[in-house]
Amino acid sequence: MKFLAKSKKSSEILKIINEAIEILEAVGIPITGTTERSIERMAMAFLAVANVKQKWTAAEDKRNLKTRDIIDFYNNHFEENISRGSYDDIRRKDLKLLVLSEVIVNSAENANAATNDPTRGYSLEASFMQLVKAYGTKKWHTELKKYLAGKVLLKDQLARNREIEKIPVTLTDGKTLKLSAGYHNVLQKLIIEEFLPRYGKGCQVLYFGDTENKLLHIEETQLKALKFFELSHDKLPDVIAYSPQKNWLYLIEAVHSSGSISETRLLELQKLTTDCTADIVYVTAFLNRAEFRKWVAEIAWETEVWIADNPDHLIHFNGDKFLGPYSQ
Repeated sequence: MKFLAKSKKSSEILKIINEAIEILEAVGIPITGTTERSIERMAMAFLAVANVKQKWTAAEDKRNLKTRDIIDFYNNHFEENISRGSYDDIRRKDLKLLVLSEVIVNSAENANAATNDPTRGYSLEASFMQLVKAYGTKKWHTELKKYLAGKVLLKDQLARNREIEKIPVTLTDGKTLKLSAGYHNVLQKLIIEEFLPRYGKGCQVLYFGDTENKLLHIEETQLKALKFFELSHDKLPDVIAYSPQKNWLYLIEAVHSSGSISETRLLELQKLTTDCTADIVYVTAFLNRAEFRKWVAEIAWETEVWIADNPDHLIHFNGDKFLGPYSQ
């Protein structure tokens, strides 16, 4: 068991901190996706409130420890040199998940006391304290099972909240995927569900990424058959779709804060797709006209622009290709 690979602390201190992390992970405190330093500080905060320096049987409840006391514990027992003036970081960062999960409670003499009430301090929750004392003994697994019975773990609560926030996207073949929340992914959803049915009828979505997963959806075999460039390349556009009927490959950039198809980007994509066997259509997509106006000076000639809040119209940066009178 080794959670802290980068720490330079002594082996004895690393041992107790790693054990603290193991306990916290066992009771559902999320540690994945968090920096090693943040995990280390959370574990030290837990140890300080528990008053554990070496042995878990020494764990205490009703400590009512203040944030400055926790800093002193770090410095005195865990080879730290943290300023007592950074006490607010203890509350907002180190203890945040521990209090949310209720393994540590922030109590005061008056139950309705304000956050800055001088009698308010941090203590182990009583049943968690009993579990902590069992760590490293034959009773640990039995006590852990008893402690977890009927509880909704914090990591599951947070994971469920993230899932609720995800954006469902239905592909042209009916398959549904979920994107993480954010304006960029909202626009990608609109490209797939609104742009392609209008201007790429019969298109197959061969690739699109998510801000959290760059290769969320990819039809690798078909892209290779079209002699598309290396799929791990960091220059991939946001959405790639293919029309077998027309042999058109749509390279689409979803622009929120960056990434329009400028002259430079166009040249870059043209060089990367030199061997591609399909004819390529370059499209820059925006959520609305206000966003388009910010980028209009950058848009490359011989490309298309689609604005999601005016989905039935395209803007052609194509010179005389479309010049001519409209039929009445």
